[in-house]
Amino acid sequence: MRYLVSGKEMKLLDQNTSQVFHVPELVLMEQASMAFVQKLLLLKQNKLSTALIACGSGNNGGDGLAIARLLREQGIFVFVWLAGEEEGHRTSPSYDTQKQICSAYRIPVVQKEKVSAGEASYDVVIDALFGTGLSREISGALANDIDVLNQLSGWKVAVDIASGISSDDGAVLGTAFRADDTITFSFGKKGQYLWPGNEYCGKVHVVSMGITQESWLDDKPHTAVLEPEDLKKLPSRMAHTNKGSYGKLLIIAGSVNMSGAACFCAKAAYRMGSGLVRVFTCEQNRLILQTKVPEAVLVTGQENEEETLLAEQLQWADAVVFGPGIGTGQRARRMTSTVLEQCRVPLVLDADALNIIADQPELLQQAKTDIILTPHPGEMSRLTKKPVSEILTTLEQSAETFAKRFHVICVLKDFHTVTAVSDGMTYVNLSGNNGMATAGSGDVLAGVIGSLLAQGMKAEEAAPLGVYVHGLAGDAAKEKCGVRGMMASDIIEGLKEVEKS
Repeated sequence: MRYLVSGKEMKLLDQNTSQVFHVPELVLMEQASMAFVQKLLLLKQNKLSTALIACGSGNNGGDGLAIARLLREQGIFVFVWLAGEEEGHRTSPSYDTQKQICSAYRIPVVQKEKVSAGEASYDVVIDALFGTGLSREISGALANDIDVLNQLSGWKVAVDIASGISSDDGAVLGTAFRADDTITFSFGKKGQYLWPGNEYCGKVHVVSMGITQESWLDDKPHTAVLEPEDLKKLPSRMAHTNKGSYGKLLIIAGSVNMSGAACFCAKAAYRMGSGLVRVFTCEQNRLILQTKVPEAVLVTGQENEEETLLAEQLQWADAVVFGPGIGTGQRARRMTSTVLEQCRVPLVLDADALNIIADQPELLQQAKTDIILTPHPGEMSRLTKKPVSEILTTLEQSAETFAKRFHVICVLKDFHTVTAVSDGMTYVNLSGNNGMATAGSGDVLAGVIGSLLAQGMKAEEAAPLGVYVHGLAGDAAKEKCGVRGMMASDIIEGLKEVEKS
C-alpha cells in the first residue's frame, strides 16, 4: 500500500522536512530536479536533443529552471520560457536563486511570441508553470500560455502535476496542460488519479526527492492505493481443510429474465475461493443457474414462503450479497426490508438493492451489521439526489460523505474506483482498464467482495482488496482478449491469473 496526498498535505510535508529535519528548501529542489531528469532520460532512453521548459514564478518554476540546467549538462539543447515573469507575477526566493544559476550558465531564454509562433520544434515540452499548491482558477494571459503549450508538438511532460489540475480532487481549474507523462515527487497526488485530472496528467511516475514518511510526523495521509504486495492479505489456504473452511456465501440475486447477474456473481465468488455458495432466486432461473453454475446450491420458493426461506438462509450464511438483478418491484422491496432487518453477517448491497434504498434511505438505519455498498455514479446520483456530473467530479468526497453519514463502506465505481471506509482510510484503485465497462462487471465485483467477506476478511479490508483484485482480473483478461471484446465472463476467468501471480 502506498499513500496519496493532497496539495495541503504535500505542503506540510515540505515544511516538516525543512523545519523539523533541517533540509533546506533549495536542497530539496535540487534533489527533485535531479530525480526528474533521471526519470525523464530513462523514459526516453536518452533520445532527446531539444527541450522547452515553461516556468512559472514559484517553486515549480524553480524546479523547471534547475531541470533546464541539469538537462543542459546532459548535452540537450534547452530553452527556457519564463512565463510567470512575463505575466508580472512575484517570484519566490528559490526561483530567484535558480534563475541566477541559469543566467550564469547562459541558458537561452525564449519569449512567448517565439514559442507561440512555432518557430522551433522540441523533442520534449516540459510544464513547470504551477505546482501542487494551486487552488485558484487560471485565467487571462496564463491560461493562454497553457493553450500555447498544448498546441506545440512533441512529448509533453509535467513537473509534479499538470498545471491547472487541482491536486486535491482532479478538477480543472479553468484550463490545464495536457501531459503525456507526469513525473511527481515523493508521493502521488490525489488529483492525478481522479477524473478529470487523470486524463490531463497522463501516466504518473513517482520519484524520490528526499521527503519520506518521517515527514508525516504524527499525521498520516488518509488516502491510499493498493499494490501487488497487498495480495498477501488474501485469505490463506491450509492443507487440512474442507469446503466449509472457506466460508458460506449467500447471494440473493436475479429475477425473471435477469439470471445473468446471479450467474456472474456466484461464479466470481467461487473463483475467488469460496467454499460454499447458495443462490436465492426465483424459480424461473433454476435451469439456467444449474446449467451455468452447477457448483452453486439453488434456493427458490413460492412467493408466499419466500420470506421464511430468506430468513433461514440469512441464518446459514457467513456473508451475504444482495441486489444484482432483483428488480425494483414489490417482491424485491419486501426482500430488502427482510435483509436489512435480519442480516447479522457482513452484507454487500449492489445494483437494484441500491435503487430501492435510494427511495427509502431510512432502511440503512435498520441494519445491524457491516455494510458495503457498491454504486456506480448513476446509482450514487439516485442515493444522494445529486447529478451524475457532480458525482464524477467529486468522487472521493461523495464516497466519504456517504460512508460517514450512514456508517457504511462505500465503493463508488468509476475508472479509478474510490472505496471510503466510514471511520478509516479511503482507497483509490489503480488496477483495471476500460474493457471492464461491460454488462455484468459489477456483478463480478460483488461476488469477489462477498467471497472475501465469507472467508473471514474484515469489511474494511475486503472492499478495497476486492476492488483491486477485480481490476487485476480485468487486466489479465485484457492480455487475452483486448478491451473491445471483453465480457464479464472474461473477467471471471482473469481471477485465475491473479491467483497465479
